[in-house]
Amino acid sequence: MTDLTLFIANKNYSSWSLRPWMALTGCGIPFDEKLVRFDFSAGNPAIKAISPSGQVPVLQHGAVKVWESVAIIEYVAELFPEAGLWPTDSRDRALARSISLEMACGFRALRNACPMNMRRPVKAIALPDGVMDNVRRIETIWKECLDRSGGPFLFKSFSAADAMFAPVVNRFTTFNLTQDRTALAYMETIRRHPAWIAWVNAALAEPWVIPEDELPEEVEDAYRQVASIAGN
Repeated sequence: MTDLTLFIANKNYSSWSLRPWMALTGCGIPFDEKLVRFDFSAGNPAIKAISPSGQVPVLQHGAVKVWESVAIIEYVAELFPEAGLWPTDSRDRALARSISLEMACGFRALRNACPMNMRRPVKAIALPDGVMDNVRRIETIWKECLDRSGGPFLFKSFSAADAMFAPVVNRFTTFNLTQDRTALAYMETIRRHPAWIAWVNAALAEPWVIPEDELPEEVEDAYRQVASIAGN
């Protein structure tokens, strides 16, 4: 047992859960994991006892509860300043936080049209307006950061910024959204990371399947809503 417990939803679908999980795991920060199963068929008001917002991820540290991915990462970065969750250089750190919050708050067209799904076969779809604008903006962010740092991660070493963009790697891959060489090389770097591999393997082993035709219209927000709890 550790002092930190991270409540997450299904690893196959929950992009919001992946972000702090990969940030903490990738930076070697110990925590206990509690999976709160996403299930459309039944609600669970008990989730309010875990999460003030009724959503995941949530980090519990004693009596302290922190929700929302960036807030969790910021809190843990204060607890473990040596772990390298954010870059050490102040200018790089400002940029890393800026693009991380842009990821957290933006790219709605991409989120709605192309949900994260680790099991989904690679297949292009007809894309609504705005998706490719989102894709090009992400490609630009990646290229500018990699040119600045020299790679292989956005700020040379793995950081929370890479974790914040990790779900995009799945989206870009499964929906065949980019042919940009820099983006493809960066995506391969993320796919080789041990934390990514561990998450994907666990996602593929999950027994829960949600057919795409049962997903609500606001897919990204829906994945953050939690229902019945599976103890683990």
